[in-house]
Amino acid sequence: MNDVTGAQLIAESLKTQGVEYMFGIVGVPVIEVAMAAQAAGIKYVGMRNEQAACYAASAVGYLTGRPGACLVVSGPGLIHALGGMANANMNCWPVVVIGGSSDRNQETAGAFQEFPQVEACRLYSKFSARPSSLEAIPAVIEKAVRSSIYGRPGACYVDIAGDMVNANVGRSSVRVVSCCPPPPVSLADQNEISKAMTTLKASKRPLAIIGKGAAYGRAEAALKSFVEFSGLPFLPTPMGKGVLPDDHVNCVAAARSRALLQADVILLFGARLNWMLHFGLPPRFDPEVKVIQVDICAEEMGNNVRPAAALLGDVTAVVLQLLESIQKAGWKYPSDTDWWSTLKEKMAANTKISQALALQTTLPMNYYTVFHHMSKLLPHDCIIVSEGANTMDIGRTMLNNYFPRHRLDAGTFGTMGVGLGFAIAAAEVERSKGGGRRVVCVEGDSAFGFSGMEVETMCRYNLPVVIIVVNNNGIYSGVDPETWKELAKLGDLSTVAPPVTLLPEARYDEVMTAFGGRGFLVRTVEELRSALEQSLSDWTRPSLLNVLISPSSDRKQQVPTWRWNETLI
Repeated sequence: MNDVTGAQLIAESLKTQGVEYMFGIVGVPVIEVAMAAQAAGIKYVGMRNEQAACYAASAVGYLTGRPGACLVVSGPGLIHALGGMANANMNCWPVVVIGGSSDRNQETAGAFQEFPQVEACRLYSKFSARPSSLEAIPAVIEKAVRSSIYGRPGACYVDIAGDMVNANVGRSSVRVVSCCPPPPVSLADQNEISKAMTTLKASKRPLAIIGKGAAYGRAEAALKSFVEFSGLPFLPTPMGKGVLPDDHVNCVAAARSRALLQADVILLFGARLNWMLHFGLPPRFDPEVKVIQVDICAEEMGNNVRPAAALLGDVTAVVLQLLESIQKAGWKYPSDTDWWSTLKEKMAANTKISQALALQTTLPMNYYTVFHHMSKLLPHDCIIVSEGANTMDIGRTMLNNYFPRHRLDAGTFGTMGVGLGFAIAAAEVERSKGGGRRVVCVEGDSAFGFSGMEVETMCRYNLPVVIIVVNNNGIYSGVDPETWKELAKLGDLSTVAPPVTLLPEARYDEVMTAFGGRGFLVRTVEELRSALEQSLSDWTRPSLLNVLISPSSDRKQQVPTWRWNETLI
C-alpha cells in the first residue's frame, strides 16, 4: 500500500506541476504511464501520429500557459515527435515530452528500438534528461515543466527507461516536490524606457508590431490601453492577430507592406525580426528605421537590427511601463498626420482589390470567394486554425480574429501538418473549460494530407471541429481532372505529372464520413454557405467541408515592395 510505481510517479508529478492534458501513442513501454495519467486526473488523448501528438501538446501550452504532455514510445516513436519539439522551440511554446526507452540493463546491447534519446533531444529542447532513479522522477519532472515555461518557453524532454515504468519504490523515500510557481515577472531598465520615449517622440511614421509573444504573455489588456492612449497604428503578426481585434481602428494590417516599408520607428512587442518580418532589413524596411524591441530573451536583442532601445522583460510589464511614461509625458501620436492618411489610402485600395476578387461568380471558385463567404458566417469568437500556402496566407488577410490566442497556424517554423493536432488541442481545452467557442480548421489540401488520419481521433473523442479543406488539387497549384486524364495518356505519371500536383478533386469529405463525422462536397457558394451553417449549428460531431476551387487560383498580384518610389506600394 505504501509503494508506488514509476508510471504513477510520472503521472502524479505531472499533475502536481499543473499539467492537465496528455497526447500520445501508447505501446511498450509506456502504456501504464497513460493509464496512470488518467488515474491521476490528466486527460489523455490517443493520437494517430507522434508528430501530431506533440503539435497538440505544444498548442495546449500556448493556449493555457502550462505545458501539455506528449507521451511516446522508444526509438521511432520519439524520433517522430522531434518535429513537434522543434516546432515548439521555434514558436516558443511550452511542451514536455515523456519518452519510453530501452531497459537500463540492455543498453548498448542492441535492445528493441534502442536509440540515444536524451542526446538526440538536446538539439530540439531546452532541457533533456533521464531520472537516475524512481526517487528522482518528481524533481526531474518539476525541472522540465519549469524550464518549459521560464525565460523563453520551449520543449523539454524526460526519458523513462522501460524497466522503471513498473518498478516499485516506497512513497516515504520519494521527496515531495511542490508545483513550480508561474515565471517571475521582470521589468525593463528605466534608462532603456527613457531611450524608447525619446525615439518615439521624435518619430514621424511610427508603427507598433504585435507578435505571438504578446499573445502568449497575455498582454492584450495592457496593449489595448497603450495603443488607444498613444494613438499608434499597429500591425499584428499572423499569430499576433486578435491580441487587439483585427477590426480595431488602429489596425493597419491591410496596408502591411507599406507600413513596414515606410515606418521610421517600430515598436516590436513580442515579435522577432526573422524571415516573417523580412529580418527588419531593406528592401522591405526603411534602411534608417529605428527599432524599440520588447522581448523576454536577452539573446534576441539586436538580431539583424541593433535596437534604439532594448526593453528586456515580461511583455505585459514592459507595456505598462511604456504606458505610464507616455501618460506622464502627455504624449499622443496625432490622428491627422500624413502617415495615417497614407496608410488609410493603401488599406482602402487593397480592400477594394480583394473585394473584387471575392465577388467573382465564376466556377470553380477562387480563394477570395471562399474566404469572403466564410467570414460572413464564422462566429466572432471562433478559434481559427490554418495551414497551407495560399490557403493560410490569403485566409489570414480575410478571416478576422477578435480575441487573443484565437489563431494558430504554421508559425515561425513554417511547419505544415500542424493543423489537425492544433485543432484537437483547442477543442479539448474548450471542452474542459465548458466554453462554447467553435474550432474551425482551415486547411490546404496538401497540408491536410500530412495529418489527415487525425480525423479519426476527432471522431473517436467526438470533438466538434469544423475542417474546411480548400482544395485546388495540388501544392500551390494543381490541374483539373481533364488535364490529369491527358497527362495519364502520356505515360507514367511519375515522369509527366508536375511535382506540385495532387489527385484532382480527391474526396477528403468521404474520409471524415468513413469515421462517423459529417462530410460535405462543396463546389458553389450556395453549397459552401449551407454546409458551413449546418456544421456550425450541429455542434455534436466533427465535420469536413471539401471545397473545390480553381486549380489555378492564386493570391492577388503583388507589387514589388522594394520599389521605394512606386505609388501603389
